[in-house]
Amino acid sequence: MINELLITTKESITSNNWYALLYLSAGFMVLYLLSLKVLIPFIHYIITRSPTKIDNALMNRNVFRRLVLLPSLFFAYQYSYLISEHRVLITRIVSAVLIWVLILAFDKFLLAVNDIYEKLPRAKGKPIKGFVQIVEIIAYLFGLVGALAVLMGKSPWVFLSGLGAMTAVLMLVFKDTILSLVASVRITANGLIEIGDWIEMPQYRADGDVIDIALHSIQVQNWDKTITSIPTHKLIDEAFINWKGMQLAGGRRIMRNIVIDIGSIKFCDNELLAKLEKIILIKDYLDAKKKEISQYNKKNGIIIDDYTNGRHLTNIGTFRAYISQYIKTHPQINHRLLTLIRQLQPDSTGLPVQVYTFANTTSWGEYEDIQSDIFDHLLAIIPSFELRVFQYPSGKDIRKIKLNDTQN
Repeated sequence: MINELLITTKESITSNNWYALLYLSAGFMVLYLLSLKVLIPFIHYIITRSPTKIDNALMNRNVFRRLVLLPSLFFAYQYSYLISEHRVLITRIVSAVLIWVLILAFDKFLLAVNDIYEKLPRAKGKPIKGFVQIVEIIAYLFGLVGALAVLMGKSPWVFLSGLGAMTAVLMLVFKDTILSLVASVRITANGLIEIGDWIEMPQYRADGDVIDIALHSIQVQNWDKTITSIPTHKLIDEAFINWKGMQLAGGRRIMRNIVIDIGSIKFCDNELLAKLEKIILIKDYLDAKKKEISQYNKKNGIIIDDYTNGRHLTNIGTFRAYISQYIKTHPQINHRLLTLIRQLQPDSTGLPVQVYTFANTTSWGEYEDIQSDIFDHLLAIIPSFELRVFQYPSGKDIRKIKLNDTQN
């Protein structure tokens, strides 16, 4: 239909039509330049002096620049009757362009709305960027249908009714978009991820803070400052770790083992007990335990030196009690959260004693300092309990053994 109208245009334009076309073209360009060079700068000038910040977002997103063609399009539409033979064609083209200009402006308007929303206090952790992108897609789809319908002089329902037959093709083409749409709704509705959350997804080498949540992807800035892009729907399909719970709890878990050489574990003799009683943290513990054990042994007629039948303190048990008291009095431990000092299953490397507690900070650097200070102290005080930490022999140890064998 458009080709036929164009052919007719070429064959029937008169000299008057050429003058009218020249007039329309000149008027179109003059209004465009006036809008671009005068009207838009004037609007921006008013906005910069306005106390409200909403219009600044519209200006920053160039919403008004997208509308610069409106005066020219209205002029062309209004005076299209000057070329009477082709008025229908001109009005259709102008209307189609007008629809598309409005869609482009609406797109920028949505981005401005998102910018305004992100500055609100309640927007923290609850982005709407994914929903904005959904509306953008819908707007472009309807804009395209509307422009084609106007251009071809057909009802938009003609095009929309044909979409039913194309459903399978559209689902194939927009599969990722549909999946991302569903995932975005679930993520936002359930609060699975928010901007600023620390997430870990090893299969995508993501370990850091979420900096952007969009319809198709989620941006994660890793601790090495690289940025990983994860398809939104993958966060529904696959497992990931969100450390938000740790951050909200106000404490970060410390879970580390000290492996004790089993050969150094023994009962505490009088000499070792006398030395350990000088440690203030466990003095009360030792007094209570000695009293309890003495009463038990006396009640059952067990002599003090009978280590087989009686009850006696061990250096490993006393060391666990020391760790427990040390953690309880540590000023940088979150005492509202669980603390455990426990033995794990012995293995070929020795007996693991695990410290399970929480630092009172979620800052990575502070957490590492607290954890290191605790284990610096524990490793240094172990010899006071006549215990040894297990480690595999080094080259120096082997040379020392060989030298002793040679001397003997």
